[in-house]
Amino acid sequence: MTRWIIASFLLVLPLTASAQPGPGVRQDRRELRQDRRELRQDRRELRDDRRDAQRFNRLLQAYDAARAANQVGALSELDGRVQAAIDEELRESGREVNQKAAEAARSQAEVGRERREVARDVERGRPGQAAGDVRDLRDDRRDVRDDRRDLRWEQAAASQLAAIQQEYRSLLGRVDPASLDRKRTLLAQVAGLSRAELAGDRQEIREDRREKREDRRELREDRRGR
Repeated sequence: MTRWIIASFLLVLPLTASAQPGPGVRQDRRELRQDRRELRQDRRELRDDRRDAQRFNRLLQAYDAARAANQVGALSELDGRVQAAIDEELRESGREVNQKAAEAARSQAEVGRERREVARDVERGRPGQAAGDVRDLRDDRRDVRDDRRDLRWEQAAASQLAAIQQEYRSLLGRVDPASLDRKRTLLAQVAGLSRAELAGDRQEIREDRREKREDRRELREDRRGR
Protein backbone atom coordinates (compact mmCIF):
# COMPACT_ATOMS: atom_id res chain seq x y z
CA MET A 1 0.00 0.00 0.00
CA THR A 2 2.78 2.40 0.95
CA ARG A 3 4.66 1.60 -2.29
CA TRP A 4 1.48 2.34 -4.28
CA ILE A 5 1.04 5.74 -2.57
CA ILE A 6 4.69 6.66 -3.24
CA ALA A 7 4.43 5.58 -6.86
CA SER A 8 1.23 7.60 -7.32
CA PHE A 9 2.89 10.65 -5.76
CA LEU A 10 5.87 10.34 -8.11
CA LEU A 11 3.55 10.14 -11.11
CA VAL A 12 1.80 13.36 -10.04
CA LEU A 13 5.04 15.33 -9.59
CA PRO A 14 5.81 15.87 -13.30
CA LEU A 15 2.24 16.97 -13.91
CA THR A 16 2.45 19.46 -11.06
CA ALA A 17 5.78 20.80 -12.28
CA SER A 18 4.53 21.16 -15.85
CA ALA A 19 1.49 23.09 -14.59
CA GLN A 20 3.72 25.86 -13.20
CA PRO A 21 3.62 28.99 -15.39
CA GLY A 22 6.81 30.01 -17.17
CA PRO A 23 8.63 33.30 -16.52
CA GLY A 24 6.90 34.98 -19.48
CA VAL A 25 3.44 34.13 -18.14
CA ARG A 26 4.36 35.30 -14.64
CA GLN A 27 5.65 38.59 -16.04
CA ASP A 28 2.48 39.03 -18.12
CA ARG A 29 0.38 38.53 -14.99
CA ARG A 30 2.44 41.09 -13.08
CA GLU A 31 1.97 43.60 -15.91
CA LEU A 32 -1.78 42.97 -15.97
CA ARG A 33 -1.99 43.59 -12.22
CA GLN A 34 -0.08 46.83 -12.75
CA ASP A 35 -2.44 47.77 -15.60
CA ARG A 36 -5.42 47.33 -13.27
CA ARG A 37 -3.77 49.45 -10.56
CA GLU A 38 -3.02 52.22 -13.05
CA LEU A 39 -6.58 52.19 -14.37
CA ARG A 40 -7.99 52.50 -10.85
CA GLN A 41 -5.56 55.32 -10.15
CA ASP A 42 -6.48 57.10 -13.39
CA ARG A 43 -10.18 56.90 -12.55
CA ARG A 44 -9.52 58.43 -9.11
CA GLU A 45 -7.52 61.22 -10.76
CA LEU A 46 -10.34 61.84 -13.22
CA ARG A 47 -12.81 62.25 -10.34
CA ASP A 48 -10.40 64.53 -8.45
CA ASP A 49 -9.59 66.64 -11.49
CA ARG A 50 -13.27 67.00 -12.38
CA ARG A 51 -13.88 68.28 -8.85
CA ASP A 52 -10.93 70.70 -9.16
CA ALA A 53 -12.14 72.02 -12.53
CA GLN A 54 -15.59 72.67 -11.06
CA ARG A 55 -14.05 74.44 -8.06
CA PHE A 56 -11.96 76.81 -10.19
CA ASN A 57 -14.93 77.55 -12.44
CA ARG A 58 -16.99 78.45 -9.37
CA LEU A 59 -14.18 80.67 -8.07
CA LEU A 60 -13.98 82.43 -11.42
CA GLN A 61 -17.74 83.02 -11.45
CA ALA A 62 -17.65 84.32 -7.87
CA TYR A 63 -14.74 86.62 -8.73
CA ASP A 64 -16.61 88.09 -11.70
CA ALA A 65 -19.76 88.60 -9.61
CA ALA A 66 -17.85 90.28 -6.76
CA ARG A 67 -16.01 92.57 -9.13
CA ALA A 68 -19.17 93.53 -11.01
CA ALA A 69 -20.77 94.46 -7.69
CA ASN A 70 -17.56 96.24 -6.53
CA GLN A 71 -17.49 94.12 -3.36
CA VAL A 72 -13.96 94.78 -2.10
CA GLY A 73 -14.37 92.57 0.96
CA ALA A 74 -15.61 89.65 -1.13
CA LEU A 75 -12.68 90.07 -3.54
CA SER A 76 -10.23 89.96 -0.64
CA GLU A 77 -11.88 86.81 0.72
CA LEU A 78 -11.73 85.24 -2.75
CA ASP A 79 -7.99 85.94 -2.91
CA GLY A 80 -7.51 83.65 0.08
CA ARG A 81 -9.70 80.93 -1.41
CA VAL A 82 -7.87 81.11 -4.74
CA GLN A 83 -4.49 80.81 -3.01
CA ALA A 84 -5.65 77.81 -0.98
CA ALA A 85 -7.03 76.11 -4.11
CA ILE A 86 -3.80 76.69 -6.05
CA ASP A 87 -1.74 75.37 -3.12
CA GLU A 88 -3.78 72.16 -3.10
CA GLU A 89 -3.52 71.88 -6.88
CA LEU A 90 0.27 72.20 -6.66
CA ARG A 91 0.45 69.38 -4.11
CA GLU A 92 -1.66 67.16 -6.36
CA SER A 93 0.49 68.12 -9.33
CA GLY A 94 3.64 67.08 -7.46
CA ARG A 95 2.13 63.67 -6.71
CA GLU A 96 1.09 63.24 -10.33
CA VAL A 97 4.56 64.14 -11.62
CA ASN A 98 6.02 61.41 -9.39
CA GLN A 99 3.39 58.95 -10.59
CA LYS A 100 4.03 59.72 -14.27
CA ALA A 101 7.78 59.36 -13.75
CA ALA A 102 7.23 55.92 -12.18
CA GLU A 103 4.97 54.84 -15.05
CA ALA A 104 7.55 55.97 -17.62
CA ALA A 105 10.27 54.01 -15.78
CA ARG A 106 8.09 50.86 -15.73
CA SER A 107 7.37 51.20 -19.44
CA GLN A 108 11.07 51.55 -20.18
CA ALA A 109 11.78 48.43 -18.13
CA GLU A 110 9.17 46.53 -20.18
CA VAL A 111 10.98 47.61 -23.36
CA GLY A 112 14.21 46.18 -21.94
CA ARG A 113 12.54 42.86 -21.11
CA GLU A 114 10.95 42.64 -24.56
CA ARG A 115 14.30 43.33 -26.25
CA ARG A 116 15.84 40.46 -24.33
CA GLU A 117 12.98 38.16 -25.39
CA VAL A 118 13.51 39.07 -29.05
CA ALA A 119 17.26 38.41 -28.73
CA ARG A 120 16.62 35.00 -27.10
CA ASP A 121 14.16 34.03 -29.83
CA VAL A 122 16.66 34.95 -32.56
CA GLU A 123 19.49 33.13 -30.77
CA ARG A 124 17.38 29.97 -30.42
CA GLY A 125 16.19 30.06 -34.03
CA ARG A 126 12.50 30.74 -33.31
CA PRO A 127 11.43 33.23 -36.03
CA GLY A 128 7.71 32.85 -35.28
CA GLN A 129 8.13 33.78 -31.64
CA ALA A 130 10.60 36.52 -32.56
CA ALA A 131 8.03 38.13 -34.87
CA GLY A 132 5.45 38.18 -32.07
CA ASP A 133 7.95 39.65 -29.63
CA VAL A 134 9.00 42.31 -32.14
CA ARG A 135 5.36 43.39 -32.33
CA ASP A 136 5.18 43.48 -28.53
CA LEU A 137 8.40 45.51 -28.45
CA ARG A 138 6.87 48.02 -30.87
CA ASP A 139 3.82 48.33 -28.60
CA ASP A 140 6.02 48.80 -25.52
CA ARG A 141 8.04 51.53 -27.22
CA ARG A 142 4.82 53.36 -28.05
CA ASP A 143 3.80 53.08 -24.38
CA VAL A 144 7.14 54.63 -23.38
CA ARG A 145 6.55 57.55 -25.76
CA ASP A 146 3.05 58.06 -24.34
CA ASP A 147 4.24 57.93 -20.72
CA ARG A 148 7.12 60.33 -21.38
CA ARG A 149 4.73 62.73 -23.11
CA ASP A 150 2.40 62.58 -20.09
CA LEU A 151 5.34 63.23 -17.76
CA ARG A 152 6.49 66.25 -19.77
CA TRP A 153 2.95 67.64 -19.74
CA GLU A 154 2.62 67.24 -15.97
CA GLN A 155 6.00 68.86 -15.39
CA ALA A 156 5.12 71.80 -17.63
CA ALA A 157 1.71 72.22 -15.96
CA ALA A 158 3.30 72.15 -12.50
CA SER A 159 5.84 74.77 -13.55
CA GLN A 160 3.14 76.99 -15.01
CA LEU A 161 0.97 76.61 -11.92
CA ALA A 162 3.87 77.56 -9.65
CA ALA A 163 4.50 80.70 -11.72
CA ILE A 164 0.80 81.64 -11.55
CA GLN A 165 0.80 81.18 -7.78
CA GLN A 166 3.86 83.40 -7.37
CA GLU A 167 2.41 86.19 -9.49
CA TYR A 168 -1.01 85.99 -7.83
CA ARG A 169 0.62 86.33 -4.43
CA SER A 170 2.38 89.49 -5.56
CA LEU A 171 -1.04 91.01 -6.31
CA LEU A 172 -2.74 90.16 -3.03
CA GLY A 173 -4.55 93.09 -1.46
CA ARG A 174 -4.51 95.16 -4.64
CA VAL A 175 -7.89 96.35 -5.90
CA ASP A 176 -6.87 98.75 -8.68
CA PRO A 177 -8.38 97.87 -12.09
CA ALA A 178 -5.11 96.65 -13.61
CA SER A 179 -4.40 94.30 -10.67
CA LEU A 180 -7.97 92.99 -10.68
CA ASP A 181 -7.74 92.34 -14.41
CA ARG A 182 -4.48 90.45 -13.98
CA LYS A 183 -5.76 88.34 -11.07
CA ARG A 184 -8.81 87.45 -13.13
CA THR A 185 -6.56 86.40 -16.04
CA LEU A 186 -4.42 84.24 -13.74
CA LEU A 187 -7.50 82.57 -12.26
CA ALA A 188 -8.82 81.87 -15.78
CA GLN A 189 -5.45 80.29 -16.66
CA VAL A 190 -5.71 77.93 -13.69
CA ALA A 191 -9.26 77.00 -14.71
CA GLY A 192 -7.96 76.29 -18.22
CA LEU A 193 -5.20 74.07 -16.86
CA SER A 194 -7.81 72.12 -14.89
CA ARG A 195 -9.86 71.52 -18.04
CA ALA A 196 -6.77 70.40 -19.93
CA GLU A 197 -5.95 68.02 -17.08
CA LEU A 198 -9.38 66.44 -17.46
CA ALA A 199 -8.82 65.88 -21.17
CA GLY A 200 -5.43 64.33 -20.39
CA ASP A 201 -7.01 62.00 -17.81
CA ARG A 202 -9.50 60.70 -20.37
CA GLN A 203 -6.74 60.15 -22.92
CA GLU A 204 -4.63 58.26 -20.39
CA ILE A 205 -7.53 55.99 -19.45
CA ARG A 206 -7.93 55.11 -23.14
CA GLU A 207 -4.19 54.38 -23.41
CA ASP A 208 -4.19 52.25 -20.26
CA ARG A 209 -7.15 50.23 -21.53
CA ARG A 210 -5.30 49.62 -24.78
CA GLU A 211 -2.19 48.53 -22.87
CA LYS A 212 -4.30 46.18 -20.76
CA ARG A 213 -5.72 44.58 -23.92
CA GLU A 214 -2.21 44.14 -25.31
CA ASP A 215 -0.96 42.56 -22.09
CA ARG A 216 -3.91 40.17 -22.09
CA ARG A 217 -3.03 39.17 -25.64
CA GLU A 218 0.61 38.59 -24.61
CA LEU A 219 -0.56 36.42 -21.72
CA ARG A 220 -2.69 34.29 -24.04
CA GLU A 221 0.17 33.89 -26.48
CA ASP A 222 2.69 33.02 -23.76
CA ARG A 223 0.29 30.44 -22.36
CA ARG A 224 0.08 28.83 -25.79
CA GLY A 225 3.85 29.07 -26.17
CA ARG A 226 3.26 31.02 -29.39
